[in-house]
Amino acid sequence: MGARDEDVLMTDMELADLADMTAALMQSRQTTLPKRLAAPGPDARQLALMLEAAATAPDHGQLLPWRFVLVPQAARPRLADVFGDALMARDAAATPEQLAQAREKAQRSPLLMLVVVDGRRGDPEIDLAERIVSAGCAVQNMLLMATALGFGSALTSGKALKSDGLRRLFGLACGEQALCFVSIGTVQSHRPARPRPAPRDFVTCLAGPGEAAAAPEWADSLYVF
Repeated sequence: MGARDEDVLMTDMELADLADMTAALMQSRQTTLPKRLAAPGPDARQLALMLEAAATAPDHGQLLPWRFVLVPQAARPRLADVFGDALMARDAAATPEQLAQAREKAQRSPLLMLVVVDGRRGDPEIDLAERIVSAGCAVQNMLLMATALGFGSALTSGKALKSDGLRRLFGLACGEQALCFVSIGTVQSHRPARPRPAPRDFVTCLAGPGEAAAAPEWADSLYVF
């Protein structure tokens, strides 16, 4: 075997190792509720790595149809006010305990950011669904990097995302919408990972003439972590 063949073989082995590492990383990612995420959060270098990972997401037309807004500790009281006001707008009979709980959600996790998607920026032929998919890929890439760096993470939503107060606080333009919050921090207590769906649960093959749609034969033979 010549040197060139050895180089190719080594490259194949390295790629296989990289694939195994990537699969293990993906399987190790799980949601940790923000109330179980504590300091320390990511430092500036680690946050930069996460955001650089987000930037590798697919982006049809290079629109950059999404953005992230960091919510530092100094701004958390303003977000707490929005959460409280949104609750009172929905339920004027909310108890002081419920109001306090709504406000407290703004204080959870050392790193908090809002994901915003823009449905109007750039090429109007690229519809909102594609833009949301791009944002979702960016978020997943960021969560995977957070996992690789040893942090836990969660995505949260809620009715306050659609409130006028939140739109004003984050300066959302016409055509923009708040997609979700991302929380990242150090996991305080671990819970068992939830069961993952098997490929045959979400994969079928387009049927040929006279055939019935079914999961591909290889779906049962895939290794599932």
